[in-house]
Amino acid sequence: MDSAQLAKTLTQVMENYRRLGLQHVGCAEPSEDLLAAVDQMNSVSIDVQDASAAPSGVSNASVTGTDRKTTSIAAPSAVAVPSAVAVPAGAPSRAVAPIPQSASPGTWALPVLDTAERTPQLAEISARVQLCRACNDIVGYRQQTVFGVGTLRPKICFMGEAPGADEDRQGEPFVGKAGQLLTRIIKAMKLEREQVYILNALKCRPPQNRTPVPDEISNCRGYVESQLEILQPEYLVCLGAVAVQSLLQTKQPVGRLRGRFHSYKGARVVVTYHPSYLLRNADAKRFVWDDMKMLLKDMGIEV
Repeated sequence: MDSAQLAKTLTQVMENYRRLGLQHVGCAEPSEDLLAAVDQMNSVSIDVQDASAAPSGVSNASVTGTDRKTTSIAAPSAVAVPSAVAVPAGAPSRAVAPIPQSASPGTWALPVLDTAERTPQLAEISARVQLCRACNDIVGYRQQTVFGVGTLRPKICFMGEAPGADEDRQGEPFVGKAGQLLTRIIKAMKLEREQVYILNALKCRPPQNRTPVPDEISNCRGYVESQLEILQPEYLVCLGAVAVQSLLQTKQPVGRLRGRFHSYKGARVVVTYHPSYLLRNADAKRFVWDDMKMLLKDMGIEV
């Protein structure tokens, strides 16, 4: 490799480091001495001889300059570039616990935990959510994370899309107009909000309440799965398409999936419309009520 090629290679390596933003992983910028050395190499003629006589990784080179010297130059090795991970300033280093995998599609992986065991485990997941910076378009926009609320031993979990402005401000899911409608639906089922658990597919509010994109749903899925694994409800109600995409990992429309039970590990899953959709389309309320009556009948509750 002549001087121009070697200089170009080193320059490209340093440029790649700059592009990756190595300040996020604790690496310094290339030193001025190294940059100067590259510039100096452009003025030096290097005649590389047969490398077969040199030890592995080293070639003999005759350097032509004012003083003719023989110098050994190691061939550049491949540079392993670490992945840049954005971590909040001052945040403690935390090992993320692996998401438990179910032994079979119809079972939960964890044993049934009592309330005293569930409380600290859910608090740990909530703390990890607060430290999460995976979604660049959301993390600088949110006021706080919205983890979930309700009994820690739920028979039914209601899973929505993402926090809105009211939820982002209060830190609790379904407290705005859509939440008030959900509360009325729960009461019509002869239940109280305190008897169920409510969560969202996303733990943070997207800007301007836009629909979450697939990468954001995927980034939050691990937290949702860990949360549900601890709660282990008998029934899960997916409110809207985003909840369906997160839990059942399908893009089929709600209208095609509702009206029958689906499965998620040890829970029976009901798919229905999101309360915010009902606020815009009042005629769809009868479909949601049909879905809730199907659930209640399966539970043995007369409505």
